[in-house]
Amino acid sequence: MARAIRIHANGGPEVLKLESIQVGKPGRGQVRIRQTAVGLNYIDVYVRTGLYPASLPSGLGMEAAGVVSQVGPGVKGFAEGDRVAYVHSQPGAYADDRVMPADRLVKVPDAVSDREAAAVMLKGLTAWFLLRRAYRVRKGDPVVIYAAAGGVGIIAVQWARHLGADVIAVTGTGEKAELARQHGAQHTILLGRGDLAARVREITGGKGVPVVYDSIGKDTFLASLDCLQPRGLMVTYGNASGPVPPFSPLELSRRGSLFLTRPTLFHYIASRAELARGAAELFGVMASGAVKVRIGQTYPLEDVAQAHRELEARRTTGSTVLIP
Repeated sequence: MARAIRIHANGGPEVLKLESIQVGKPGRGQVRIRQTAVGLNYIDVYVRTGLYPASLPSGLGMEAAGVVSQVGPGVKGFAEGDRVAYVHSQPGAYADDRVMPADRLVKVPDAVSDREAAAVMLKGLTAWFLLRRAYRVRKGDPVVIYAAAGGVGIIAVQWARHLGADVIAVTGTGEKAELARQHGAQHTILLGRGDLAARVREITGGKGVPVVYDSIGKDTFLASLDCLQPRGLMVTYGNASGPVPPFSPLELSRRGSLFLTRPTLFHYIASRAELARGAAELFGVMASGAVKVRIGQTYPLEDVAQAHRELEARRTTGSTVLIP
């Protein structure tokens, strides 16, 4: 029997239960993985609370790394003993063992540890599509990145600097601002301390920025729009303060014919080719040293409730990894 974290009702961290589960043999096109590290993400909180509905009872967790322990019929390109990682839209990564479709796996290069791989499949690929696909950051672009000391943010700050961007990092505390600066941010703004949009305008000489990457949601949405230059792009990709309430599209018009997108990673890695491309670019910048993965904290799998409490209280920095 394997162990897995399951929820039978939506709610707070107390609904997370460690249970014994039966993991079957892999079917056609599948492999079984002995998982060694599991990534923790804010999307897991959304699933737990019901903001992102899941059929109950449900597993939790979107990303993990481990070793292939069994290969199903028809699988090509993977063998027992291969180190692999994945990010998947179906929750269930909080577990010792898991059967997964082979076409959703990527091999982990020798230069990347299992914990690093588990920490970056969702967060690192999110940074990839934000900076390379949703808006293609160019040298000299000023960009605003919220939660810049968090899992996605700290990767995005480094990657944006590697691309030559002028990074304006938004954080909740001075300690986190210093961490963002250590990872390449040229400017930092503390959330809730004065007029954020005015500060961005000051930094950019009144021009504003071509893109804002906002993972906070409700509390920062309008301020983020006010940071943009005419025809700028607002990328709202998280709801840390709650979902953005309904608003009139005229708000985009009167601020300069702005663009708005609410993307999700899984639409950017829907095909095997897209997944492979993103993973190759991600592991490439990691291997070059341009992006260093900061694992701020680790927890045993059975302590996942405490990990969720720390994440929701914004007491974590960098990535959080659960150890089965």
